[in-house]
Amino acid sequence: MARERWSVAERREALLRAAVVQIEARGVAAVRIADVAAELGVSNALVLYHFATKEQLVAAAFAYAAEEDLARLRRLLGRRTTAVRRLRAAVRWYAPTGQAKGWRLWIESWAAALRDPALREVAGSLDLAWKTALTSVITEGTAAGEFACADPSAAAWRLTAFLDGLAVQTISYAGALPRATMLEWADAALARELGLPELPAKAREAPEVPAEPSPRSASDGPDRPDDRAEGPGRPGHGDDAGPRGRRDAQSSS
Repeated sequence: MARERWSVAERREALLRAAVVQIEARGVAAVRIADVAAELGVSNALVLYHFATKEQLVAAAFAYAAEEDLARLRRLLGRRTTAVRRLRAAVRWYAPTGQAKGWRLWIESWAAALRDPALREVAGSLDLAWKTALTSVITEGTAAGEFACADPSAAAWRLTAFLDGLAVQTISYAGALPRATMLEWADAALARELGLPELPAKAREAPEVPAEPSPRSASDGPDRPDDRAEGPGRPGHGDDAGPRGRRDAQSSS
């Protein structure tokens, strides 16, 4: 059966998804252009046509995955409910037992960014966007009188720093803490930053984040892109691949 032809933009997106899979599997240091090419069954030359160096590919793949998570965060924070409930939903999704951020990819990127200025700039910019989104809702809740927070920006930084540190421990040492304990700590950290003795009962009784595909979901697209062809055909998105958002490889017919 003939392969479905993809446009340049769709092929580039497929390459980014394949790069995310390979980075999560092999790590930033070990992943090669050839690994990404093999993931899609295309030539190294095709990958290099879109990304001149491995460093460019890694930075673009990280931005692709992280921006999807950022969009999901903004949707959570944009719901029509109280600021406390929105923040709790976001924190529990962001936490290392939730579906956010593709933690292994973030941890790999933090380590690689120490030696890669381009990746450091991308990661820093996206990390700041997360903090800014949380700051905005904390500011809104303070203005509405839901809680008293003297410095919403500092609160967002401390909260994300706590969750980031917890994620490193959780991913590095699997099974170190039960899920219930980590979520309890996340709720306590949020209440502390909002100046509350504990989260209001209505916020604690809020339903969990809906079971929908996370931004870092598995992708089961059509046939692999042909090295020579362009044309219609968009990759599909399957169900959530799990807490760390591993993307499944596309398969050929």
